[in-house]
Amino acid sequence: MAIDKKTIIDSYPLPVYNYQVIINGSEVMSFSEISGLEIEREHVLYRHGFSWVVGDHLIRAQRKPINVSLKRGVVRQRSYLYDWMTSGTKKDIRIELCDEAGIAVVSWEVSRALPLKLEAPSFGASNNDVAIESLDLIAHDLRIKYNKE
Repeated sequence: MAIDKKTIIDSYPLPVYNYQVIINGSEVMSFSEISGLEIEREHVLYRHGFSWVVGDHLIRAQRKPINVSLKRGVVRQRSYLYDWMTSGTKKDIRIELCDEAGIAVVSWEVSRALPLKLEAPSFGASNNDVAIESLDLIAHDLRIKYNKE
């Protein structure tokens, strides 16, 4: 049985290389790697007077902070990441995973991200790798949105 193109588009996973990053709704930037887009909560083991009969209760506790890392190649122009790090302002970031036509299918919205660490590339005379700088952020919230056609 042959599979048509629409079935493949609707049911096959999206590749991770086709994405774009939008900072503060207008600044579109390219990054070679993004990591830390995760929502995680701590847990609490609650024991009450009848725990010996009914057992312990596991409940969700506070949400852990959202730590995002952005990596990009160093370019000749002044670094936007350095300016952001020195200003210390909070900004919203949207990472859009796109389909083959460049249309956003899934978006990760990072709210009020604050830069904590800007790391320069590692230098080595015997290396010919691209110079990559890294910016570590902490954010207030992460929302995932699935864009409908």
